[in-house]
Amino acid sequence: MSDPALMKNLEQAIQLGEWFLVENVAEELDPSLEPILQKQIDKNGTIRIGDKQIPYDKNFKFFMTTTLPNPNYSPETQVKVTLLNFAITPFGLEEQMLYQFVIQEMPDQQKRKDVIVQQNAQGARDLLKIEEQILEGLTKNKEIAAILESDDLIIILDNSKITSDDINIRLKESSITEKEIDETREKYR
Repeated sequence: MSDPALMKNLEQAIQLGEWFLVENVAEELDPSLEPILQKQIDKNGTIRIGDKQIPYDKNFKFFMTTTLPNPNYSPETQVKVTLLNFAITPFGLEEQMLYQFVIQEMPDQQKRKDVIVQQNAQGARDLLKIEEQILEGLTKNKEIAAILESDDLIIILDNSKITSDDINIRLKESSITEKEIDETREKYR
């Protein structure tokens, strides 16, 4: 990106239909790349780069790379480009491939596992909500006597105990089911 001849070389690549790679791109892109990213090609088959109108060869390909470990591009940038993350670990790739294989071979089991994961996440959210209600009740009643006499807080605590027990039972049951499904999935690994 820091090359002073970048735009000149880019114009040449566009005209000749070559592939062009820009390395070390930061999170903010140069505004002069905007017409290329949006493919602002007019009816005559030309594109305006700066103040020049140049012919656009359909074989032209534009690539950008970054050395940033976890870049955070703006939504406007993400709409204009296709982001590929080559930093995936072998284990992550293996898990993705296993998921695709299991969804083909045992779609019912994979759907059950997905439902269990969603239910577990919902249970965790419910427990967090209960904790927030209890903390809110405690902060409203700062004195010990007020805490002990607060009907709302006592009701919240009773309900939280029941809900928490129910969620924990479901988590244990789903943990057993999920373990069985995972053992079956592992056979395909």
